[in-house]
Amino acid sequence: MKSKKQFPGDELVFLPLGGSGEIGMNVNLYGCRGKWVMVDLGMTFADPNYPGVDLVLPDLAFIEERRKDLLGVVLTHGHEDHIGAIPYLALDLGVPLYATPFTAGLIRRKLEEEGIEKEVKLNIIPMGGTLTLGDFTFKYAALAHSIPEGNALIIDTPYGRIFHTGDWKLDENPQLGTPSTPQQLREIGDSGVLAMIGDSTNVFNTQASGSEEGVRVGLDAVIAARGKGRVLVTTFASNAARLHTLGQVAIDTGRHLCLVGRSMERITQVAKAAGYLKDMPPLLSFEQAAKMDPSKLLIVCTGAQGEPAAALSRIAEGTHSQLKLERGDLVVYSSKQIPGNELAIGRVQNLLATRGIEVITEKEAHVHASGHPGQPEPRATYSWLRPQIAPPAHGGRRHMEAHAKLALEAGVPRAMVPMNGTAIRLAPDGPKLLSHEKVGRLVLDGDVIVPADGETMLARRRMMHSGYLSATLILDAKGKLAAPPSIIAQGVPVEEDRADFLKECGEAAGKAAHAGNPHHAAKFEDAIRIAVRRVAREWTGKKPVTDVQIVRV
Repeated sequence: MKSKKQFPGDELVFLPLGGSGEIGMNVNLYGCRGKWVMVDLGMTFADPNYPGVDLVLPDLAFIEERRKDLLGVVLTHGHEDHIGAIPYLALDLGVPLYATPFTAGLIRRKLEEEGIEKEVKLNIIPMGGTLTLGDFTFKYAALAHSIPEGNALIIDTPYGRIFHTGDWKLDENPQLGTPSTPQQLREIGDSGVLAMIGDSTNVFNTQASGSEEGVRVGLDAVIAARGKGRVLVTTFASNAARLHTLGQVAIDTGRHLCLVGRSMERITQVAKAAGYLKDMPPLLSFEQAAKMDPSKLLIVCTGAQGEPAAALSRIAEGTHSQLKLERGDLVVYSSKQIPGNELAIGRVQNLLATRGIEVITEKEAHVHASGHPGQPEPRATYSWLRPQIAPPAHGGRRHMEAHAKLALEAGVPRAMVPMNGTAIRLAPDGPKLLSHEKVGRLVLDGDVIVPADGETMLARRRMMHSGYLSATLILDAKGKLAAPPSIIAQGVPVEEDRADFLKECGEAAGKAAHAGNPHHAAKFEDAIRIAVRRVAREWTGKKPVTDVQIVRV
């Protein structure tokens, strides 16, 4: 491994800290002549491995140790897996951020919510604009996606040009924004491209992702067919292109539009401030929607992934304070099911079905198009750009291996699959694996950031799976029990026999205390802990987290 002073040397290095080997939490470093730039700073959502946690953040220890050599953070677009970690980690990095107007608007809101908007420098770069950071020159190139101002980054370096795609797809009729044309991409390729760092999310899809215009036609057909009853469409709040489409669908079908969910309202406000969604129809308030003829109402809300606190979950449960659905109403899922969310989504859909509410998903009608490219799209783009190297990004290992194979089949001379922490020299004489740098995950637990593999999460997982026991023993001046041990059990699977269980645990704690030496505190407490946990294992087959408290009087 190279020393910190040498790394990077006279070379161009690509080093992902997140988003390679996983979908989400995108953080990518490019290094050249001792300096680094960062592309994107995203987060991902927690899974059951992190009980009580909502957000998972990248561990930036590698670059934090080298922050004096970090020149800035350049953001491709405004999705959470690309900007979501900014309010929690950007202040510690201490470098400027660069983003196009809409993305900058979303970031500014995040910084304001954390009260650090004056401490983090946010620079706005116009669409198609350029910026220079040391040996790196960045140019924004618009690509179609599901959010305004999806961008690739053309990164010029002393060692060649990189085309970093961000999230993208090909769409001749995107409904929102103007993406780069095939001719413009061919011109970029004509200038010479060393490497294309490309999105792997939909690499297993044999068909192109389709146009947003087609989604409008599909939604028109589904909603127009409903002669009566409310129609609710759920989608990602960040999918401003879909919000625009749904505004036009409301007009097409003669329905009035009501947006539900704070994140959806926020996206709409930022988009309008940046010059988008200008032709949206007037929005109904909750009060107006409640009085509206159901056959004239189109509700758009968050919660497409089954999030418990989201609007759709509360509506499905009948607990939303302001909006209700009734038998005969329709819910349309204008979104793709993210792997891992199947059970949560199924729960909500079953609640709706139980109440006589019809559900239509992308499997039953053309009501969604992905914002990521299927196989024909990177094949075409590789033919236009003609890069020398294809390091895939933004996908699980299986996705990225398949993407590398596709790139080689499309005529790219060389491909190498990076993983989080792999430092790859792109030039000269690349691609070459240089080192495996330490990477990891952090979790936002309440208001505190802790290691994902630290004691806090380990103990919580153990408590979640096995429960918790606490034994409190009061000792007199001679080290003898002054009272019977007190046992508290939480989450241990004992019901009717709970009193007998606690009694036996107390007796075991007392025997261990009597046999032990209270002057050797650690051994004394450990013997009691083992004795109590042994009882729990005999009763339940579980090994609960067990604490021992010694009180001396």
